[in-house]
Amino acid sequence: MISSNILKYKKITIAKCCLAIALIFNFLSCSNDAETVEEEIVQEEEVVDEEVVEEEVEETPEPEEEVVVEEEQVEGVDYFLPNIDLSNWKVTLPIGSPTEVNPPEILDYATNETLLPYMYNDSTDGSLVFYTSPGSSTTNSSYSRTELREQMNPGSNSTNWTFAQGGSMKGTLAVPEISVDAGGDFHRTMVMQIHGRLTNEQRDLIGEDDNNAPPMLKIYWQKGKVRVLTKKLKDVNASDEETLHTDAWEDNEGYTFSEEIGDNQFTVEIIVSEGRMEIILNDNESVVYNDIHIEKWGVFENYFKAGNYLQTVDNDAFAYVKYYDLEVTH
Repeated sequence: MISSNILKYKKITIAKCCLAIALIFNFLSCSNDAETVEEEIVQEEEVVDEEVVEEEVEETPEPEEEVVVEEEQVEGVDYFLPNIDLSNWKVTLPIGSPTEVNPPEILDYATNETLLPYMYNDSTDGSLVFYTSPGSSTTNSSYSRTELREQMNPGSNSTNWTFAQGGSMKGTLAVPEISVDAGGDFHRTMVMQIHGRLTNEQRDLIGEDDNNAPPMLKIYWQKGKVRVLTKKLKDVNASDEETLHTDAWEDNEGYTFSEEIGDNQFTVEIIVSEGRMEIILNDNESVVYNDIHIEKWGVFENYFKAGNYLQTVDNDAFAYVKYYDLEVTH
């Protein structure tokens, strides 16, 4: 009986020990698993933190290096040259008898000592400057000029054009400085012309000693505006031979464009064809002549003129005219 009880007690004890050992083993296993899970979580958090840091670093833009660009000199920014071909122009100066410079010599105007005081480049704004003051004058005039004269055949005045042949001249210019008279009013200067010319046969027919004929068109800078004067016949019934005489013509009433141009740049275009002449200011306002006087004018040859023809002999008078471009077509 006692042996049986002892055996039962041993079995119970062994069972309890086994249970205790199992519990201890499970506890240790859980602890190890927990530590392993915790370790993995920590590692994952570290990886996530590293990724966040990397993303933050990538999102922060690096400062850009300052790029220094060397500026090249550009025409129209650093220096300017006028857009004018002088191959078919001669110039008259307010000195000498007066002095004239023809092509090809005029092409070297920038280094021509005779021309430099009166005709030179202003490279700050790309203009060809014409300066004049009272001095020498041409035949049939008491006024001085620094003015270009068209030569269709360079170096010769003999080849010219008629209205029937047609032609145009367009220039962009300005009058930045001009003197004033005793009353405080600006002097005026002529900046463009269409001048008439007799052929040798016409000259001989009417007994003249030169080929001079009246100017059909005179364009002035006058008191800050552009004024146009043309010629009209005193007798519209005059014959072709009678119209060849200078005294057969007189100035018309003239036309002043409405726009105030002052000392600013402006563009004037002259377009002529048989029996018609049009003058356009700044591609905006124009005046057209297509009457009997223009029709009768067809008897003459013509040439364009452009520059600075000062209309005064007052002491200390002067004018500067700047041309930025000038183009003639036929």
